[in-house]
Amino acid sequence: MTTKMVFHGSDIEKICAYYHLNKEDIVKFGANVNPLGLSASVKKEIAENIDLFSSYPDRDYVSLRNTIAAYCQIPAEFILPGNGSSELISLLIQERAPKHTLILGPTYSEYSRELSFSGSTQEYYHLQEERNFSLDVDDLCKTLEKGYDFLIICNPNNPTSSAIMQEDLRKLIAFCSGKNIFVMIDETYVEFAPDINTVTAVPLTREFTNLMVLRGVSKFYAAPGMRLGYGITGNREFLAKMKEKQTPWSLNSLGAFAGKKMLLDHDYFRRTRELILGERDRMETELKKLPIFKVYPAYANFILLKIQKEGLTSADVFEACIKKGLMIRDCSSFQCLDGEFVRFCIMMPEDNTRLLDVLKQL
Repeated sequence: MTTKMVFHGSDIEKICAYYHLNKEDIVKFGANVNPLGLSASVKKEIAENIDLFSSYPDRDYVSLRNTIAAYCQIPAEFILPGNGSSELISLLIQERAPKHTLILGPTYSEYSRELSFSGSTQEYYHLQEERNFSLDVDDLCKTLEKGYDFLIICNPNNPTSSAIMQEDLRKLIAFCSGKNIFVMIDETYVEFAPDINTVTAVPLTREFTNLMVLRGVSKFYAAPGMRLGYGITGNREFLAKMKEKQTPWSLNSLGAFAGKKMLLDHDYFRRTRELILGERDRMETELKKLPIFKVYPAYANFILLKIQKEGLTSADVFEACIKKGLMIRDCSSFQCLDGEFVRFCIMMPEDNTRLLDVLKQL
C-alpha cells in the first residue's frame, strides 16, 4: 500500500526533493503571486536607496500612510502599517481578545493559528459548494446570533476565489454592529477583483467602528518577502491600542520606502490587471469545456476546480502537473472542502497554456 504525499503550497524544497526537480524549473501555480514579479521601476528605486538601511524608519510612517490613504481613498488616521498582515492579525486578535469567533470557511489557516493563542473558541461557517461558495448573508446572520463576538472573512476568499459584494458586506457589518461583533476582513486579493469598488469594504470603515480591513503587497505587488501589510479602521481608539502593542519600527526603512513606490506605480497596476483579468477569463472559458472539472466563478487571481471524474483525486492531478514542472495546490488540507479540489493561480500566458494542456489530458 502506497501513501500519497500531500504538500502545502510553499513546500517547494520538499516537492523538489521528492520528485527530483530543480526549484528554478518549477512554475509556482500554488503561490498566488503576481507572475510579473517586482516592478522594474521599484527595483531600480530600491537599488538606488539601499542606504536607507543605515537609518531608522519614521516611527509613525507618515509618508507611507499618506500614500496608502491616497491609494485607498481613506484618511491616513485610519491606517496602521505592519510587518505583513500576519502581524496585524495577531495584534488585532490580541487587542480584541475575542471569546467566541466564527470564521468563514474554507479559508486561510493562519487565522485559526493566531486564534489558538488567544483563548477564543473558534468555529467555521461553511460556504456551500452548491451555491458556488457564494455567501447567504441572512443565514450567516442567523448563525451569528448564537453568541459570537468576532467574525473573520477573507474577501475575495482563499481558496474558493468567491467574493461578497460591498452591499452585502454593509448589511452584514451593520447586523454585527448591533450584536457587538467585531469584523475582520482580509482583502489580500481584492486588487485582482473584476471591479474592486464593488467588493472592497474599505469605504465601510467610514460608516462602522466594528470593522478592520487588512491588505498587503505580497500577492498583487509580488513582494511576499517584504512583509508589508496595513490595517484600515475608522475605530481610532482601537487602532491606537493596537499601535501601543506593536513592536516599534515594525516595518524596516527600505520596506516602507519600497511599499510607497509600489503603490504609486500606476503602470504596473494597469499591466497586472490586464494580464490577470484577461488570462483568468481565458482559463475559465477553456476549463468549462472539460467535463472532468467544475469551475467556480473567480474574483481573485486563482481558480478553484472540483474534480468530477470518478477515481481521479486531487493528489493525482497535482502529480500529473508537478511532473511537468507545474506546481498547483492540492486543496485536501483546507477545512470545509468536501470532495476533491485543486487550485491554481494565473501565471504568464505561455505557462497557463502548458497547464491547460496537462489538465486536458487527465
